[in-house]
Amino acid sequence: MSRIDETEREESFARGIDLALWRRLFRYALRYRRTVILFALAGATVAAADVCFPLVTRRVIDEAAQHGAGARLLECGLVYAGLLLLLCGGVFSFIRLGGTIRTCVSHDIRADGFASLQRLSFAYYDRRPVGWLMARMTADCDRLSQIMAWGVLDTVWGLTLMAGITAAMLALDARLALAVVAVVPVLAAASVFFQKRILASSRVVRRTNSRLTAAYNEGIMGVRTTKVFSREQESLREFQSLSGEMFSASVRNQVQSALYLPVVLTIGSLATSLALAAGGFQVSGGAISIGTLIAFLSYSRSFFEPVQELAYWFAELQMAQAGAERIMGLVAEVPEIQDSSAVRAAIAAHRAAPPRPGLAEDGLPDEIARIEFRDVSFAYRDGPPVLQHFDLTVRAGQTIALCGPTGGGKSTIAGLLCRFYEPTAGEIRIDGRDYRTRSLHWLQSNLGIVLQTPHLFSGTILENIRYGNLAATDDEVIAAARLAGAHDFVAALEDGYATQAGEGGSRLSTGQKQLVSFARAILARPRLLVMDEATSSIDTETEHRLQAGLAHVLAGRTSFVIAHRLSTIRAADRILVIDGGRIVEDGPHAALMAKRGRYFALYTQQSLRESGRTAGAWGPPVAVRPRG
Repeated sequence: MSRIDETEREESFARGIDLALWRRLFRYALRYRRTVILFALAGATVAAADVCFPLVTRRVIDEAAQHGAGARLLECGLVYAGLLLLLCGGVFSFIRLGGTIRTCVSHDIRADGFASLQRLSFAYYDRRPVGWLMARMTADCDRLSQIMAWGVLDTVWGLTLMAGITAAMLALDARLALAVVAVVPVLAAASVFFQKRILASSRVVRRTNSRLTAAYNEGIMGVRTTKVFSREQESLREFQSLSGEMFSASVRNQVQSALYLPVVLTIGSLATSLALAAGGFQVSGGAISIGTLIAFLSYSRSFFEPVQELAYWFAELQMAQAGAERIMGLVAEVPEIQDSSAVRAAIAAHRAAPPRPGLAEDGLPDEIARIEFRDVSFAYRDGPPVLQHFDLTVRAGQTIALCGPTGGGKSTIAGLLCRFYEPTAGEIRIDGRDYRTRSLHWLQSNLGIVLQTPHLFSGTILENIRYGNLAATDDEVIAAARLAGAHDFVAALEDGYATQAGEGGSRLSTGQKQLVSFARAILARPRLLVMDEATSSIDTETEHRLQAGLAHVLAGRTSFVIAHRLSTIRAADRILVIDGGRIVEDGPHAALMAKRGRYFALYTQQSLRESGRTAGAWGPPVAVRPRG
């Protein structure tokens, strides 16, 4: 919940309609300029037909009143039929074109939002829960695409109709026309009054909806933990509390919107009453005809129909602006970690020049021979320092093992190396150059990463392994699986490599997912391999097979291995004991054991615990008294 609150505190929005924001959104519709123009023409055509209908009615009534049965009604009937056909064609066109624009705009906003999410740094996700992001890409996106299509249509139709009606009424009788349009300033004042209130309440609705979506997502993701600790009722109460807040905020917002439309209707009815009263006196005095009065009454009612529609979309605009601000903020979010302008220029220059072998995409040597942490310090946002004045030099082909107490900074070192984060002080150098002067894509494309909690995508096991190298053949995928120790369990499955992994790898055990992720990293053939507690979920026998395969794969490659199971890192070239963000011991396994320091104590204690567990497994059962 604190992450959601932090997200809310970070966001500040304009107090009124932000025209610049909506202009940026409207550019999505303008990508389909021809469709938008035809769409606007269809709306204007419908409005023009609506303006002409009362004029035809006026002509029919006046002709019948003057000539009786001899009136030329056939001509009026043909005109009326033509207008009706024009109206039907316009309605058909704007429904078809509006659906096209809505679908295209929704697609483009989602695509840009997803592309932005792919570019953003890890720090962005540290501060925003998945549910918050899901709300942006679903509900907010749908509402914005709705406004970009039907809101624009009703605006074009409404303004065209109001302009046409105003012109027609002025041509028929200027005094009656002024009586009808005199209420427009009152409408403007009412709109301003409701604007602030609807916008403020709609922002509360969107914020609460984000929190509710996040809570729903976390409830589903953590359902096993909830059941294990019997916290179903507590989780339900927390969710109901959020749901209650959402209900109250939504009701308040809907009441304000519901009050706005009746105000518009009341003002419109007042204008119609004024036109009827004034027109009645003029008809009795012979100043205007019955047909003209009826046309005026029709116009006075029609004049406020687009006003009602515009009022609805104005209220919708108020409610949608909060979502628009959020989703456009997501699209425009600048990654905290990205290539500098100098690096981008170097990449562009390299692409424009003739191909030169041995150079990376940024025009610098495509090799990693030496990595240096120079006086590196780092702290997560608003947190205490994790690393302080950290120094480390690693040569190509070395296997560096990191161990030590939890929270000592081991995973942070790996994250900085991968440039998921950047040092808050000091430098990380690759072959003498600050790695911020190299292409981010080049660095991360040279990485192979196996995490403690691996993530698999929906699809087959073969597809998940091939994710490490999309150009790999089936034989290469299987060879990588053999090296990782995954082939035996995959071959034993009914569908083999065609077995569906399920969402997040839900159809595989944690150890099986870990082996698949190993195979995926091996297939990528990285220069740098990072393993963060990668063997914690596999059994000892599988681990031995995996280590034998990795010995061949790691040859000539630099690797960083984070492990609590110290038996897995005895063969490392260097073992670093990390505590408090500093290296407290450094050396190979034998040297550190002979030193009888921190590593010796950790290794000895762990060996005793493992031997104790083994004895317990084969010895007599041990009685355990339940809590409580």
